[in-house]
Amino acid sequence: MKKIIIVGALLLLTTTLALASGYRNLNSVEAKALLEKNRNIYLLDVRTPEEFRQARLKGAVLIPISEIERRLGEIPRNRTIVVYCAVGSRSNMVAGFLAEKGYREVYNVAEGIVGLYRNGFPIVR
Repeated sequence: MKKIIIVGALLLLTTTLALASGYRNLNSVEAKALLEKNRNIYLLDVRTPEEFRQARLKGAVLIPISEIERRLGEIPRNRTIVVYCAVGSRSNMVAGFLAEKGYREVYNVAEGIVGLYRNGFPIVR
């Protein structure tokens, strides 16, 4: 019983921290639905230029993770931001950073472009 309470408390804490930080992780199915529903999303790819050339999501803007701080002014504050990378680790860091900088509606694609591709989201090559 104690283990169940501890696990539940940890899950609640993790969820609370994610919501308090101002961004939310989406799995690839949720991300696909959001991208199909809202055409005014700023789709931010934080991978390398080489990765971007190989495959990307249509309409994505490339700002590699190494350039985010310097190019922060290019990211609009008045739009929903969806951040992705290959598998979700780099984009998770960027989503948290944007939330800390005051961006209000930020989403991280937790499975990255790989998960989106696996779930049928069209990829530009």
